[in-house]
Amino acid sequence: MVVASITAGACGGSSPKPHAKPTTVLVSAASSLREAFSELESTFELEHDRVDVVATFGASSALATQLAQGAPADVFVSADDVTMQKVRDAGRVAGTTTVIARNRIAMVVERDNPKGVASLQDLRRSDLVVVLCAAPVPCGRLAAAALRRAGVDVIAASYEENVKGVLSKVTLGEADVGVVYESDVRAAGDDVGSVAIDIAAEPEFQAVYPAAVLEGAPQPARAWLAFLRSRDAQAVLAKHGFLSP
Repeated sequence: MVVASITAGACGGSSPKPHAKPTTVLVSAASSLREAFSELESTFELEHDRVDVVATFGASSALATQLAQGAPADVFVSADDVTMQKVRDAGRVAGTTTVIARNRIAMVVERDNPKGVASLQDLRRSDLVVVLCAAPVPCGRLAAAALRRAGVDVIAASYEENVKGVLSKVTLGEADVGVVYESDVRAAGDDVGSVAIDIAAEPEFQAVYPAAVLEGAPQPARAWLAFLRSRDAQAVLAKHGFLSP
């Protein structure tokens, strides 16, 4: 009887089955997407209860270098196609890329704009401390192109490794003005002010965000990429200051 009891207990179907582990989707994304993606992750995970999206943010150029050297990731979202091409050339991209958003550049200034910055022409003033993104970074390339169009030569007090570094310098009062994206100004809220750049509406001065699933990524990575193009995700991106693809 004891043997029979043990056998029944071992073979019976009443024992609870362990839950399957969630599938992790590793996302490497441009730092300007941090706030929007943090919100989108939560929404996506509610709709995909066995998926965990883990995002890493940084300068697109730095992330691309890491990926080309074999850093683990399932999805890459860059702030320009030049940087995405480096990941393509390294053989990491699976299939094609898709643009998920665009972004305008803008000048960020201290709250209430105490130095009265009105245009890119003002950035040549000797009384202003100017910070820009470094040249290899998409926001650095766009700022440099806009300054060339305006005929303005600027020697910045510092060249930051990503757009959040520029925003931080101005927010902390360590700089008077910097060139960032409109989404970053939106993220900073009342801590800063902003000045529009008149040519920012022209496509050549806008950041374009291509996204790609990488080789070896699990199936939910494709679902995440499709979600980023959905109406609901686009509404969240718009709320954070991004433009539609």
